[in-house]
Amino acid sequence: MGINKRGQVSLEFMLIFGMMLILLLYSVNNITFRQGSTSTETLRVQISLEEKNLANAISNTISQVYSQGPGAKSTTFVKITYLRDPGMLQNGLNVQDPKIFITYGNYGSDGNGTYVTVTGTNVTAVLSGGDKNVFWSRSMYQAVLYDNSSVWNPSGSTTFNSTTVYGLEIDPADLPSTLEIIVEWNPDNPNFWNFDSDNGELHININPGG
Repeated sequence: MGINKRGQVSLEFMLIFGMMLILLLYSVNNITFRQGSTSTETLRVQISLEEKNLANAISNTISQVYSQGPGAKSTTFVKITYLRDPGMLQNGLNVQDPKIFITYGNYGSDGNGTYVTVTGTNVTAVLSGGDKNVFWSRSMYQAVLYDNSSVWNPSGSTTFNSTTVYGLEIDPADLPSTLEIIVEWNPDNPNFWNFDSDNGELHININPGG
């Protein structure tokens, strides 16, 4: 004795409803930022890529100016998405009160360049390996600036391999959607890095002789 037409329709409806419910549950789970979930890992990767891109942009601009000599000036524009969103940083990195930290100096025997990372509560700087959260980009300008607190405005500090280093400490909400990086070589001025939150500009002066 077969199932009547009405029963068949009901069975098909329940099957479709069940499949939709499974898909809905999967979708909700996939977009919920839980530590260790696929979406959280994807967000962490996107943040890391943006940190590396920012470090590259700064170092490349410094290299351009350094290669041209005294009096040179160069400007680069960088899109910022994840690093300017405190909620994204908290969810992706499991960090409270996040700050963007930028500094400049040597990386072992690999040379000198720009470091970018996110600092905050419960964050330990890791420079290499699978848990790496500090990103470095080499530049032509051979200087170590992370040991001088007077170079940076606004100034902050963090710890790299048990060593206190100084650099820019920027509130994510102060970063613009497009950051303007302005680098110049003015021999009359000392090395300085200044973030202007009102205009969304990062001003850098290099002084190889000073």
